[in-house]
Amino acid sequence: MRVEIWSDINCPWCYVGKARFEQALAAFPHREEVEVVHRSFELDPHAPRAARPVLPLLAAKYGLSPEQAEAAEARIAENARGEGLPYLSAGRDAANSFDMHRLLHFAKEQGRQPELLDALYRANFAEERSAFDPARLVELAVGAGLDGEAAAAVLADPQAYADAVREDEETAAAMGATGVPFFVLDRRLGVSGAQPAETFTRALEQAWESRVPTALVALAEGGEACGPDGCELPQR
Repeated sequence: MRVEIWSDINCPWCYVGKARFEQALAAFPHREEVEVVHRSFELDPHAPRAARPVLPLLAAKYGLSPEQAEAAEARIAENARGEGLPYLSAGRDAANSFDMHRLLHFAKEQGRQPELLDALYRANFAEERSAFDPARLVELAVGAGLDGEAAAAVLADPQAYADAVREDEETAAAMGATGVPFFVLDRRLGVSGAQPAETFTRALEQAWESRVPTALVALAEGGEACGPDGCELPQR
């Protein structure tokens, strides 16, 4: 059985949703027969490459005061920490993620995609140093077990793996995905958002028990997610 996960490194709910899905998968009796494939989704393909502080971006996007933006980030941090994930609620930045996605496709070819994805999430959400600088990306790639010179060569060539990223995004659009995280099980069951682990457990069980070709069915919707207009903010 294959589970495809569309996500963006800029999406905090993708960070949280990945942890919740992995909790469900770890307890799934047939986990050794589940292939997990991570796919690309850019929340803002037109975002500038230069990193900008997250809190002012949140305030401008949602019409929040600086204090409200800080509180919103703190609530997302609380959700992340509830899953055992480190999260900086202040001092983070954001930028265009296309190069990250290209590098993840390179890492997939080398059998190191999960390691690089974890490194990118950790760098973006739990470390003060920006994850978007090319030199930093090479450093993270090396830490994930990739060859540094090869990773630098990928980043230096804007066309390297660009088609693979766009193909992932076109597939997501064809399936009707407008936000992430977006989980698709055997191209038959869809789960939107950072659902509770129990929802992912039910999805895995249902997909395993009904392994016959069918049209994509939305099994769960309404979980916290990020879309083109921003990330859903948790309420008090």
